[in-house]
Amino acid sequence: MKVVLINTSDIEGGAARAAYRLHQGLQGIGVSSQMLVQNKKSGEPNVILSQNGIANKFDKIISTISNSPLRLYPERNRGIFSPQWLPDSLAARVAKIQPNIINLHWVCGGYMQVETVPKFNKPLVWTLHDMWPFTGGCHYSEECDRYTKSCGSCPQLHSTKESDLSRWVWQRKAKGWKNIDLTLVSPSAWLAKCANSSSLFKDFRVEVIPNGINTQKYKPINRHWAREILNLPQDKQIVLFGGAGGTGDRWKGFNLLVSALQSLSKSGWKDRIELLVFGSSQPENAVELGFKAHYLGNLADDISLATVYAAADVFVAPSVYDNLPNTVMEAGACGIPSVAFKIGGLPDMIEHCSNGYLAKPYETEDLARGIAWVLEDPERHQKLCARARQKVEQEFTLDIQARRYLSLFSQLASASNSTAP
Repeated sequence: MKVVLINTSDIEGGAARAAYRLHQGLQGIGVSSQMLVQNKKSGEPNVILSQNGIANKFDKIISTISNSPLRLYPERNRGIFSPQWLPDSLAARVAKIQPNIINLHWVCGGYMQVETVPKFNKPLVWTLHDMWPFTGGCHYSEECDRYTKSCGSCPQLHSTKESDLSRWVWQRKAKGWKNIDLTLVSPSAWLAKCANSSSLFKDFRVEVIPNGINTQKYKPINRHWAREILNLPQDKQIVLFGGAGGTGDRWKGFNLLVSALQSLSKSGWKDRIELLVFGSSQPENAVELGFKAHYLGNLADDISLATVYAAADVFVAPSVYDNLPNTVMEAGACGIPSVAFKIGGLPDMIEHCSNGYLAKPYETEDLARGIAWVLEDPERHQKLCARARQKVEQEFTLDIQARRYLSLFSQLASASNSTAP
């Protein structure tokens, strides 16, 4: 079995890290796996550049040109929206590798043109990291359901025209992807349901295979030692927040966490907890939380991240929209319970009041209650920590994920061979 995974980057960003982990998991069970990327950051020899190093230097320019149609919508939301119209040479590059299966992941940022998908001529498995593959360009549709029809009048573009950029992107997908040999994999039940209800993918096969994590790299370690390394207080309870986009990612909900923490500060927790943040540096004008906050900046390597999780008492993921965030899985693998809103794929990982707490969507008072509930009883906290680790060991290891993918790949490759002329 020879597989090529295609992602814009190898380890930069949540989708990249998830794809890279799958690549490692597949290699771990003997699959010949390669990653084809636009932007390589790791030293992994089986991660190869799609443009022999050229794209690594010009990926920001490519991304800017790719996003140029957005200039027609100056009032649009300042979130990511991907037209993906620039031509690429991915199909020719993949043909030289001659894989049995092509596994697409996150291919935006100008990396893969919509029209490239039918050119691959191999069974395709597309792992969904957000909603972009079945929308007219947005990555999370928020409250809009126009992806179940044909997009147009896009609220994220602040457009009132049916024939807008989102309709154009949707039509290109609908035209190009009609008869392709495509199977979708969603890491979460929620995103699978969205894909099944979309106009583009309603007739395609959708499987749910959760992401996996290396439970030997992410595991419980001594909290006292971790805090000493990070110069954190031993006599406080540490609330952890973080991710690839840090406090600046509007979908990760840091502003909602701030409200919850301010509420906790006023209700007797002021001298008992401190906040730890990774993915962002200390802001110039820090928000007043009522207690101390520590900012660690960007962390990319597993050892640093595992140490940070180990130093915490609870991880908070106040996401407004999310698929199956790596952070909650990483926290759980390190034996740290998570508190989050009951949205997206978070209920797939957090069992309410068993290994964490699921708050009512966007109710910051309930988020605050959840944090307090996890922290206030030492004996209960210990049980939550144990169950958090157990949940990951039972459902989210790299080996489990890789073997489920291999089973799917083998089935699709076999079916493709049997129908070949």
